[in-house]
Amino acid sequence: MRFDLVDLQLFVAVAEARSITHGAARVHLAMASASERIKHLEQAFEVPLLTRGRHGVALTAAGASLLDHSRVVLHQVATMQGDLAAYARGLKTSIRLLANTSSLSEHLPRTLAGFLRAYPNVSIDIEERESVAIAEAIAAGSADIGIAVGAALPEGIERFAFRDDPLVVVVPGNDALARRRLIDFNEVLERDFIGLATTSALQAHLATHVARLGARLRFRARLKDFDAICQMVAAGVGVAVVPEAAARRCARTMNIKRVGLRDAWAMRRLVICVRSLKALPRPAQQLVGYLRAADS
Repeated sequence: MRFDLVDLQLFVAVAEARSITHGAARVHLAMASASERIKHLEQAFEVPLLTRGRHGVALTAAGASLLDHSRVVLHQVATMQGDLAAYARGLKTSIRLLANTSSLSEHLPRTLAGFLRAYPNVSIDIEERESVAIAEAIAAGSADIGIAVGAALPEGIERFAFRDDPLVVVVPGNDALARRRLIDFNEVLERDFIGLATTSALQAHLATHVARLGARLRFRARLKDFDAICQMVAAGVGVAVVPEAAARRCARTMNIKRVGLRDAWAMRRLVICVRSLKALPRPAQQLVGYLRAADS
C-alpha cells in the first residue's frame, strides 16, 4: 500500500469541493495528475472511494472513512512541522485547546497559568466554542483538547472528569426569590434578563433550551463577562443565568443571591475530551494529565 501526504491532501480537497477538478486546483495539481492519484488511492485500498456523476463526485462509505482519517493525519503532520519549526527557531510548541464559556472564564485560567509556569516551552492557543462544536472539532482532529459539557459528546471521544458546572439564576439580594434554594426555570421566564453576547457559547446553550420551552427571553443588556452581568443584577436591572462558580465568586463582593435550577439542562458536568490520548503530541498529553490532576 503506497501513497503519500500529497495524495491525502488531494483527497481531502476533492471531498470538500465535491469535484476532482476543483479539488485539484486547491492543491495546485493538473486534472490528469489528480485523477491518476485518486485512482491509485482506490487501487491501494482496493475499494471505491468516490462515485462519479455529471455534477461532481460523492464519497462512498469507505471514502468518508478515509476523509476522517486523512484530516487527523494531516493535522498531526502540521502539528509536528509547527512544533519542530518552533524548536528550530527557539520558540515554543503550541497546543490547541477549545473550551466552553464557563470553563474558559471560571475554571481554566488559574490551572493553565500553573501549567504554563511548569512547562515554559509550551504555549496554548485557546478558543471559546459551544460544547457540540467542540465535540465536532475534536472528532475531526482539528483541535488537540476540548473542555465541554459531557452530555454533549458523542460516543467514541475519550473523556475525563474535570469539574461540576451547574447553572444557577442570580437575583438581587432583596428579590422575592432570594430566599429560595431551588426553582424551575419557567418561574423566571417573564423576568428581565442580563446576558452575554449572542455569540457566546453559554448564551447559545441557554437559547436552545429556552426555545424548547416555546419562550423568548427579554434582555435588558448584554455584557462581556460574568462580573459585569452580576453587577447589573446587584443594581436591580434584571436576573441572569450564570455558572455557579461565577455566582459564588461574585456574591462575595456584590449584593446578589444564587438560586439553583431543577432543570436537567442546568446540571452540567465538564469533561476533558480528546480524540485519542495516546495519539496526542507529548505536550498535549502533559496538559491533559495536568488538568486531570487539578480536578483531584
